Amino acid sequence: MRISELEGKKVAIWGYGREGRSALAALRWRLPSQPITVFCSHDEAEPLREMQDPALRIETSVNAELLAAHEIVIKSPGISPYTSPAADAALAGVRYVGASGLWFAEPPTGKRIAVTGTKGKSTTTAMIAHLLRAAGKRTALAGNIGLPLLELLDVQPPPEAWAIELSSYQTGEAENVDVAVVLNLFPEHLDWHGNETRYYQDKLALVTRGAPRIAVLNAADAHLAELDVPPVTRVLWFNHADGWHLRDSTIYRGERAVLDAKHLPLPGRHNRLNLCAALAAIEAMGLDAAKLAPAAATFRPLPHRLQSLGTRQGIESVNDSISTTPHASIAALDCYRGRRVAILVGGYDRGLDWGIFAERLAAEPVTAVITMGQNGPRVYEKLKPLSLGERFILAEAGEMEEAVKLGLQALGQNGVLLLSPGAPSFPRYKDYVDRGRHFARAAGFDPDQISAIPGLGVA
Repeated sequence: MRISELEGKKVAIWGYGREGRSALAALRWRLPSQPITVFCSHDEAEPLREMQDPALRIETSVNAELLAAHEIVIKSPGISPYTSPAADAALAGVRYVGASGLWFAEPPTGKRIAVTGTKGKSTTTAMIAHLLRAAGKRTALAGNIGLPLLELLDVQPPPEAWAIELSSYQTGEAENVDVAVVLNLFPEHLDWHGNETRYYQDKLALVTRGAPRIAVLNAADAHLAELDVPPVTRVLWFNHADGWHLRDSTIYRGERAVLDAKHLPLPGRHNRLNLCAALAAIEAMGLDAAKLAPAAATFRPLPHRLQSLGTRQGIESVNDSISTTPHASIAALDCYRGRRVAILVGGYDRGLDWGIFAERLAAEPVTAVITMGQNGPRVYEKLKPLSLGERFILAEAGEMEEAVKLGLQALGQNGVLLLSPGAPSFPRYKDYVDRGRHFARAAGFDPDQISAIPGLGVA
């Protein structure tokens, strides 16, 4: 649905975070006198009132009846359509659209590359933007990575290409996509989607409903290998011997060795596979990906993703606050094989099985595991029966400061203090950035130096 189609309709914005603010700004720019209701918190209501907009109605409570008074509700991505009151209002005829959906419905102003996956989507999207810019293309980096698409709605001159990260909350709204990249699938956000099957369906809607011109898919992912791709979509496989793939630390295109990734600023095998996906997407755009591959050496890693904060008294502190699944915590441990590691895990309990993490520890023990957060006790009980040697330390912590202290004590003066929680940050923190900043502060580093995402916007 285009913004112009909202004119004269009963419209509401539900949620006034950054996406909600971008939606209101876009509607006011295109439809200055359109009556709009904003459902928001009490704290968010005050700046809205200060706008003194006579066509703006502010509601600090929400229920199905209030929602049903509107034809179109522009919903925050974090609000699940599968639970009340959203589901109840939908039965009453309310139509939901996201801010990203409004952007996608507008006529394309450049080639669109959309990236999703349970893990690695931010890094891959940023790498695609970096490589496109190395090719001389005016490129926008936006979406779930930290800049709502609507904030770039009327940017001039328009970008030649868009590198867009999409979460599973947004993938169903993508349309007119030239290249869709799907990296991997693990169970996540089950509280929002309701169950694992629906999570996969919603995630894969980028391909199945969006019907992109080309889909770049991970050949090693069982869910993707079995995907029923629309007939209008051509598939390029990465992580496959015929396409872009990794052998040891070298990036290959088929049988051709293209790049030694050993010294790239991309820690871990998973990040090098993300580079393979990015190169496949660049190739799908009709560019010489092999020629552009060396530009990966100047890529600036994103914050809160295996981010080394520095070394003090022999201990390197690593911030991997973006880690929200046990699989991500395992990938983080893989980056530090051969070193003494104290890993801090735990956060919001979504009921995910930590058995795979326990299996990884049983096969390759670490120096210490410190559990914390809501699911900390459950993870602790899962790991307690393991026989990992007399020197292995398993401990429970309350707040971040205690977890950092226990981790440092376990390491002495040698090793890696690794925050890779394997769980979401809420409700203790506003988001993973807030959690990463707290870890940096507790470990003795300046949190203001770690959070800027390089390359956002148009360049």
